[in-house]
Amino acid sequence: MSRVSNEFAHPDLGDVELDAVLAALADPHRRRVVVELAAEPERERTCASFNLPVARSTRTHHWRVLREAGLVHQRAAGNTSYLLLRRTEIDDRFPGLLDTVVSLTGATAR
Repeated sequence: MSRVSNEFAHPDLGDVELDAVLAALADPHRRRVVVELAAEPERERTCASFNLPVARSTRTHHWRVLREAGLVHQRAAGNTSYLLLRRTEIDDRFPGLLDTVVSLTGATAR
């Protein structure tokens, strides 16, 4: 995926397969990011605002996987990247998936 004029390439959700989404959500760090974004679905967050206990290069990998799976929209502004959950599109394509992930992730965090 290439970056053109501060914009990342994003897949059309109609082209995204459930396997790709589930693979992206299989990682607990990525799942946590999605759950945090789902808590405020209209809020765009900086990538740096997520407290992931991994190296910066690993965080970058996580953002790419989430973006390529169609779960997030990512944009760059200067030296900062922002993430926004593609909630409406995901709900339309895979009804109930995000609610289930959020519910089950919350249950296992207790």
